Amino acid sequence: MSKKTSADRLAKLLGIPKSRGLEAVFKAQLIAAILREVDRRGLTHAELAARSGLSRSAVTGILSGSLQKVTIDRVLRLVDAAGLEANIRVRRAA
Repeated sequence: MSKKTSADRLAKLLGIPKSRGLEAVFKAQLIAAILREVDRRGLTHAELAARSGLSRSAVTGILSGSLQKVTIDRVLRLVDAAGLEANIRVRRAA
């Protein structure tokens, strides 16, 4: 399933605008990448918190999938704290 399709389906299932569905998919993909890197490097939530400037409880909540009220900014701070770099590709809609 393509990212667009999954974002569209998510938006429809949740009754939210497509842009919010896309945001949720982006956040989930970023968090999955962070979790893989945390596991690979053996990082703790406390280490990520110190590196990102977020509280340990915020880091734990975000990485456990609690996306409600989590901004892209906070997720990107964790991407950076994990030593990762995010890239976004934009293209014309089909």
